[in-house]
Amino acid sequence: MFGLFGKNPVKRLQKEHEGLLTKAFEAQRNGNIRLYSSLTAEAEVLRAKIEEHNSGESTGE
Repeated sequence: MFGLFGKNPVKRLQKEHEGLLTKAFEAQRNGNIRLYSSLTAEAEVLRAKIEEHNSGESTGE
């Protein structure tokens, strides 16, 4: 449990993940495939962290 008034770290991670995906999309549209690849890789790492947090919540940890 994150507490009654504590900040939810998953929301912060989700917002950061969405930002990375948006930047990656823009890089791809501009033809910068290397930047797109690196941003997508970073977004995948964040997605894994989000899933880890979500699975921890569902098991009651």
